[in-house]
Amino acid sequence: MRRTEKGTGLGEEGIALITTLLVGLVTGALVMGTLILGSNHLLLDRNWSRQNNLVGLADGGLEVIRSHLNANPSLFPDSGYLTFEDGVPVQDVAGRLIPGVRRWTYAGSTGTTPGHPGASGNLVSLVRDHAGGVAIRRQQVLQESFARFAYFTDREDGNAYFGGNDHVWGPLHSNGQIRVHDSRATFHDEVTTAEGIYQAWNGSFEKGYREHSPAIQLPTTAELMNLRRQAQLGHAHVLGDNSGGPGEATTRIEFMAVDLNADGDGRDDDEGFFRVYQSDDSEWVSAKVTLSTYCTEWRGGRCAGWSTQHDIRGSENCGDYHNGRFVSAADHNPAVHGHDGAFALRSSSRRCHLGGSDELWNEFVADDGRGAWLPWRGPVHPKLRALRADADFLWPISRPNNPEFRGVIFVDGKVLVSGTVRGRVTVAATSDIVVGDDIIYATDPGAGSCEDIAGYFSGKKVVLSDNLLNAPAQVPGSSTYYTFDESASEFLHGVVLALDVFTVEDYSSGPTSAQYCEGKRAGRGCIYLSGGIVQSTRGAVGLPDGHGYVIRHSYDRCAATRPPPHFPTTGTFLKGQYYQVDPAGFDVEAFFSPIPPVGLAN
Repeated sequence: MRRTEKGTGLGEEGIALITTLLVGLVTGALVMGTLILGSNHLLLDRNWSRQNNLVGLADGGLEVIRSHLNANPSLFPDSGYLTFEDGVPVQDVAGRLIPGVRRWTYAGSTGTTPGHPGASGNLVSLVRDHAGGVAIRRQQVLQESFARFAYFTDREDGNAYFGGNDHVWGPLHSNGQIRVHDSRATFHDEVTTAEGIYQAWNGSFEKGYREHSPAIQLPTTAELMNLRRQAQLGHAHVLGDNSGGPGEATTRIEFMAVDLNADGDGRDDDEGFFRVYQSDDSEWVSAKVTLSTYCTEWRGGRCAGWSTQHDIRGSENCGDYHNGRFVSAADHNPAVHGHDGAFALRSSSRRCHLGGSDELWNEFVADDGRGAWLPWRGPVHPKLRALRADADFLWPISRPNNPEFRGVIFVDGKVLVSGTVRGRVTVAATSDIVVGDDIIYATDPGAGSCEDIAGYFSGKKVVLSDNLLNAPAQVPGSSTYYTFDESASEFLHGVVLALDVFTVEDYSSGPTSAQYCEGKRAGRGCIYLSGGIVQSTRGAVGLPDGHGYVIRHSYDRCAATRPPPHFPTTGTFLKGQYYQVDPAGFDVEAFFSPIPPVGLAN
């Protein structure tokens, strides 16, 4: 009998079946895993593609806003923001609506808008889809300021040429024909013209040139008048008049940097001020040779002969110093001062001063009988009151001391300017802006720190006065020309914008070789202008025969990157930095809310 053994094992066929099943299960799991991974990858691809499409639509929104603004720059708000699109359906490039996608677009100012609005801002584009996808993009925009030009004219006079081996630094544009003389000129930056360049072969164009470019419209009187409101809001509006001849004004503004914290520099943020002086006598204010009565003969300490005429010997603006104190030519008594007024005007300490200046009285005088300084209508910095007798007459141009200041001083009428600018300011006037003496920055513009900037926007002309500070003069009895300022040269820091011309008063008269400009004889020496000149047509500052001045023009790149407040723009919005915005918690009202102004500093 055969014995049969019992067991739990399977035969070979069973083992093979199980193995096959196991392999099938593993293979199925792998296939399912692959399908799942592929599906996830597909979902990720689709999500990425969807988000990428939303970003593209948001970018498109930024360009839509910029296009609208370039077509109509007045749409851009001075403060707050403007909604361009409010949840509107979005179209693709073929003009077809994209289902479930809507867009919101905004443009506005951010940060401390007073003092620097209208020049920069932000565009925001927000796109949502029906599945909850969101994309927000922000684009900084800069309005192209006229301050970016080293030289700009609406038209060029037929006799105006660049030549004499001129070197022009900074961008140059004219809506008229540019002419280059046989004596050659070098242009170190871009050159554009709405017409053409005559004799271009005489010029060296380091960055090339472009003819028949789009014309750029010069600012209008309406744009000028818009600045009046900014000045009123900032407590810097001055009512003047149009009295006086060319190069004269009855209102003058003197800028000054006051060292409040005694660190020796006067360049801190709260140390910029200006004063306003007014008089009925424009010649006195402008330091011109006035009609005056003076002594022509002294006997025993008494005057034995008087004369009344226009003569520098009778000037109350000019004189010399005795033991550190100024004595005008008109007040000189030989018995008291050791010489008469004519001798005083030839002495080594001779000087002339603008009407109202502290030097004329050897102290601050609020009302000198010829005119008066206008008081500041706001709170006075406590440190200022402790430091200066004129504290009540110093108008702040800094937001710490005048939180409402918008960066604009506006004068109805003519205004004469001089002094040291600390801060950022645009001086606008309905009539001429007269340069009565040097007007410079507290910080050297050559340092490139962009701490100070000034613009001078005139509804008519910007004129360098032919007065006793700017131009040399003869003293009767002598054929010599004398300088009555600390320097024979004139210095002007800032961007000049004249709806007429920038020019020199009486540029074709006076001496032809009385002063030097960089070692060469010239009538009145050099004008050193650091900034830009924007004008309707080119004004004259001198003649080839030596009359007037030789201009030495340097370009201040800070004017292009940080232009004077509210300075006119060309109407073109340029792209700045581009940012991705986190959608979490984004609120458009909060985004465009201005930063609260800083209060009065202690």
